[in-house]
Amino acid sequence: MTDILSELQWRGLVAQTTDEAALRAALNAGPVTYYVGFDPTASSLHVGHMVQLLNMRRLQQAGHKPLALVGGATGLIGDPRPTTERSMNSPEVVAGWVESIRKQIEPFLSFTGPNAAVMVNNLDWTAPMSAIDLLRDIGRHFRMGTMLGKDIVARRLASDEGLSFTEFSYQILQGMDYRELLRRHGCTLQMGGNDQWGNLLSGVELIRKTEQKAVHALATTLITKTDGSKMGKSEGGAVWLDPELTSPYAFYQYWLNTADEDAVHYLRVFTFRSREEIEALAVEVAERPFAREAQRALAYDITSLVHGTKATDAVIFASQALFGRGELRELDEATLRGAVGELPATTVCVGTSVVDALVGSGLVKSKGEARRAIAEGGAYVNNLKVSTEEQVLAVDDLLHGRFAVLRRGKRTLAVANATA
Repeated sequence: MTDILSELQWRGLVAQTTDEAALRAALNAGPVTYYVGFDPTASSLHVGHMVQLLNMRRLQQAGHKPLALVGGATGLIGDPRPTTERSMNSPEVVAGWVESIRKQIEPFLSFTGPNAAVMVNNLDWTAPMSAIDLLRDIGRHFRMGTMLGKDIVARRLASDEGLSFTEFSYQILQGMDYRELLRRHGCTLQMGGNDQWGNLLSGVELIRKTEQKAVHALATTLITKTDGSKMGKSEGGAVWLDPELTSPYAFYQYWLNTADEDAVHYLRVFTFRSREEIEALAVEVAERPFAREAQRALAYDITSLVHGTKATDAVIFASQALFGRGELRELDEATLRGAVGELPATTVCVGTSVVDALVGSGLVKSKGEARRAIAEGGAYVNNLKVSTEEQVLAVDDLLHGRFAVLRRGKRTLAVANATA
């Protein structure tokens, strides 16, 4: 066992605990069985979930036993959001999302060995329970004053939207999950985001009342950017772990574009680099910010964790190839599609003039400007200089039969997408 709690604190990941001294003693004596819940409210997890996934991995590497709960039951309800009621999804949709999320969680944990991870679904013990059983056996241990005092509940009750009994009951179900995992697996620690603190305590209190046992809760710090905005959002919306929703290229670029002020903090939160490595990168940020070494390390590590080193290396090669430092034709179609997915685009067909493609993509404002760019040697198709204003896009110019990368000057890019 290692002093994993001190490690989490150094990384800035501990917001509050039920009893820090008791939790530290339990973790140091170990092994401790712990759980984190993930509700299937979408088909994929996003980067905001990475804090919990990586914390689960850190504790397992320290010798403790993880239970990864995918909420097939709680996902049918959804925990209260700060503003409006969640949309209800059908049981079939939620069941499909459960399987997708299980597959995303699995690579982060080890399912073999003495502290092998176990995947659980709270629908297994919730579905057989009747409404009378829930009210008599569970509901009677919850006090309305405590439930109404939860921050998120109070905010929703004060809003125009209000709060339905369905979402209000979520904290009861989460409390029941903790008790069930204690009974089935000896689980004595639940972790979650600091915005879930009230729900974490629901389980602690239910266990105290019904099992006469003291168990632990650990709330992790909510990760935001230096400007106060929520981490995990890009201009296109959430940054997903599913490569079909957020390509590995876009995922890598998201981390590469981290502000200097956030880079070192994110290295502590989202990577397994040592204190010495991170402190050395902090010096790089301070003395050579233009080199972006911290951002490169961050982007490489977390993209490799999510998508694998092969995909990450392909992304880095694609980043270089777009600007003429590699051969675009060597990129596989999925990597190239991700690389050009964020670029300004125009639709072309075989025989479209390069002049028209440059104008259509927005790289230039007029045909006259396009001709001047070509005459000055500043227009490129797939990194090859356009030699004449009469040049057209040929079949061989369409990478994978679909894409032609247009460039003006050294760094201004667009993509021409071929019609069928």
